Amino acid sequence: MLEVSLKKTLGKFTLQSSFTADKGVLGILGASGCGKSMTLKCISGLQTPDEGSIRLNGALLFSSESKVNIPSRERNIGYVFQNYALFPHLTVRQNIAYGMKHFEKSQRAQKVTHMIEKMQLKGLEHHYPSQLSGGQQQRTALARTLITEPDLLFLDEPFSALDSHIKYLLEKELMKIIKENFNGIVLLVTHNIEEAYRICDQIMIMDQGLNLQLGPKEDIINKPINLTTARITGCKNILDVSILEEHKDYLLLKSNALIFKAANNQIPLSDSMLAGIRAHHLRLYSEKSHKDNVFDCEIMEKIEGVFSTTIIVNCGGNVLQLEIAKASCPHISESNTNKIKLHIPMKHVFLMENDL
Repeated sequence: MLEVSLKKTLGKFTLQSSFTADKGVLGILGASGCGKSMTLKCISGLQTPDEGSIRLNGALLFSSESKVNIPSRERNIGYVFQNYALFPHLTVRQNIAYGMKHFEKSQRAQKVTHMIEKMQLKGLEHHYPSQLSGGQQQRTALARTLITEPDLLFLDEPFSALDSHIKYLLEKELMKIIKENFNGIVLLVTHNIEEAYRICDQIMIMDQGLNLQLGPKEDIINKPINLTTARITGCKNILDVSILEEHKDYLLLKSNALIFKAANNQIPLSDSMLAGIRAHHLRLYSEKSHKDNVFDCEIMEKIEGVFSTTIIVNCGGNVLQLEIAKASCPHISESNTNKIKLHIPMKHVFLMENDL
């Protein structure tokens, strides 16, 4: 288990990070400059926190109180960087063997050969990084990291420099290798919510040096606790609401002229709540529907994508954005009328605090 509680100030920026992580993949999600990479650097020992403590599997790596600061090279943490950081003048075999100088020569050669076979790099041992494809470079960098048998693995935006057409393939390949060959804790730094959702078991939201929310990825998407978290996770529809009625199973909410129901998730309520609903959860109907929470609305704009259509509507004085798959609703994209029925699924409406 990884236990982190630290504070680090650089200039006008202050990082205050407290969290725990167990085996599996924890995604650290946030905008550039929020403190994601700085968190990894403090844990790995590349930066020294001003105060706090860091424990890994019970071992104390850093403590300002106890004056403990284990050197980075002794923390048994693997690091895969965005650009893989392979040595251009070393071959695949030499890159993989680089961190194993403390092993005997015969043992080192045996372990490197085994790792080359495991990572499907056989036949590329004497190639230099410039002679490798993106996927081969990625496997070489991962092999160099995993051969040291780390307790903790860092992936610092490993896919952000890749073209979209190979990004998904390399992402899938990387996680398959990790799940088959690594049984420790993985921290993935990313600013992409879809990437985090595909890869991670849990997600931690960061903003301006603070941890806002940590939990299972489903909870982060379906139950963001505040406006900042909702925006970071890509929620397009956020409404100021007042609570008209509270029932056991649902709440009756009002936003401008729109009165609608939301599932009662038993969260603490206040006078300044916000309601959110994700664009892909809203539905449009060209004819009358017998579903609950269906309202007349007016289409203001249609933005055609390759596989989906973004539709902007006015519903009771609220501007809402929908993402409609073309294959499932071709009649919506092709319709010339501006009048339509909007369905707001009660179970997909979430309430949160306004933290801004």
